[in-house]
This record gives sequence, structure tokens and C-alpha cells, in this order.
Amino acid sequence: MGVRVAVAGASGYAGGELLRLIAGHPGLDLVAATGDSSAGRAVTDLHPHLATLAGVPLRPTAPEEFADAELVFLALPHGHSAALAAALPAGVKVVDLGADHRLVDPADWHRYYPGEHAGRWTYGLPELPGQRAAIAAADRVAATGCYVVASTLPLAPLIAAGVADPDDVVVVAASGTSGAGRSPKPHLLGSEVLNDVSAYKVGTHQHTPEIKQATGARSLSFTPLLAPMPRGILATVTARPTGTAGAGEVRQVLAEAYADEPFVSLLPDGTWPHTAATFGSNGCQLQITIDADAGRIVAVSAIDNLGKGAAGQAVQCANLMLGLPETAGLTANGVAP
Repeated sequence: MGVRVAVAGASGYAGGELLRLIAGHPGLDLVAATGDSSAGRAVTDLHPHLATLAGVPLRPTAPEEFADAELVFLALPHGHSAALAAALPAGVKVVDLGADHRLVDPADWHRYYPGEHAGRWTYGLPELPGQRAAIAAADRVAATGCYVVASTLPLAPLIAAGVADPDDVVVVAASGTSGAGRSPKPHLLGSEVLNDVSAYKVGTHQHTPEIKQATGARSLSFTPLLAPMPRGILATVTARPTGTAGAGEVRQVLAEAYADEPFVSLLPDGTWPHTAATFGSNGCQLQITIDADAGRIVAVSAIDNLGKGAAGQAVQCANLMLGLPETAGLTANGVAP
């Protein structure tokens, strides 16, 4: 018998990915899956690929539905997690995939989100210095935003090592359409998305303060792009170097930072990340160089936005919180073709 877990918001894409990972996890047992607008329907009505969950019903998202759970994943829209989390017993561990408990500064919350700031929980990116131990000791963890994972893993070690200027950082990242959620929206129709790449929320995206908070960047220009693919993020992060370090030296910073990390892969020199290579995985691919003309550091990362950017990251945090092997139920290997 494994640890009893539940998923709030199981009808969405991130919630469905959580269900898939839990179904294949050797140490977790699903005891409840909720989805308000889909309550009463079977999980497989919304996620037909989850054959082993045939017959499992979606329940209303109410506190009493989680009475049997030892850990609850909250895969709810931003601003909806705090109230439910506050209604759960103190002894229940919680991993929140939303933004409700990520930001330290209430002013950052009010600038980008409606409602009141719910306070900050332990931040759920194990690869950051000190965070693995903090997550393991926590009962409430705020999992990282998807764009933030893709930006932070290549950038944070460079700023921490003093080789990248925190006052001059630019991120351009392309995301698959699942990052916008499952609710129908005209701009996400196949006829609108196919054969098109578009920028959105330029200079105003809600992940901007979280990227700065997680990386130590003080000035950040962030441009998100919507790409015609269902899942994945490819982020290009550039920064002004602080000294005369060459490509080999900045590469060594990432090599040392992630030498023992099971889910972060620094690719061989000259090989660049692909989103398809991370499909279905909790892995992150990295590469780095110095731009020969501009002299800027250029780092590129690829993740699955539903994997390392959401459900996989949440399960990784849950493993740490529950004293399970960190890699249990997860893989850095993608699915191809």
C-alpha cells in the first residue's frame, strides 16, 4: 500500500498528467480526483489515454473529498488554491501547482494577479541551492511555474557564480498550447494556432517576478511565444557577462551545478536542446555558449511544460516530502518519435 494522494483539478492538462504519473508511481495510491465542472464524469471521459483509471469518477472540489488523502496536489487555476489549502487539515501535505503561494512580495502578486496574496510556501524547485532539504522538511510546497523552470535552470547558477550580470537579462521562450490550460479559447483553436508562432503578454507576463525571485535577476525582459505544438517549452536566455569568461568557463558553471542532478542534462558541446526530446519526461536539456558577435552569454533550455514545468516537478517535490526516492515514478527520458 502506497501513500494516499489526491488531485484537485484533475480535469485539466496538468491534472491529467498528474494522474498519469501517479498511476505509474510505485509509492503513490490515488484516492480522489476532483474537477468541479466535470464532477460525475469518469476520468477516462476527459483523459482517454489513462486506461488503468477506467471507472474512476471525478468528484466535486470540496475539502471533504480529500479526507482520506495524506498528500494533495492542487492543479487549480491561479488564485483558487489558497482557499482550498486553508480548509485542509494541518497534517495533510500539499503541493500547489498554481501561483498562489510562490511569490514573496505581496506587491508582485497584486501587480499580476487578482485577489489577496496568500503568503509564500516553500519553493518547489529542488535544483536550487538548499531547496531540496527545505522541500523534504516542508508540509506545504509551491511548485514552480513552467516558464520559470525553463528560465531558472540555465540562469540561476550563472548569476550565483558571478559570471552573468543580474541587471541585464533577456528571456525569449516558446511554449506549447497546453500551457494555456484546457478551457476553450478562440485563439487556441487549431485553425488559429497551426502554422503560426505569436508573442503574447509581452513585457507583462505574470511569471516575470517569479523568474527574478528564483534566479536573482534584477532587470529582466521576458517575451513568451505561443508555438504550434501541444506541449514543451524552449527558452533562450541571454545575459551580459560580468568579466572575460569564455564559453568553456560559463559551460563549466552549469556542468558543476548539475553534475549530480538526475533530471538536468547539459548536452555535449555543439548539441542544442529540442522540446521533442523532453516530451513526456521530467527532464531538462541545457546548452550554453558565448555569442561571437554580441559577446553575450546565450543559454538554451528545453522542458516538457506539463512534466518538469508542472506535474513532474510536483511529483518530484512530493517524493522528497514523503521520504521516497526523488526519482520515483519519474524519468529524464522522453518519448519519440
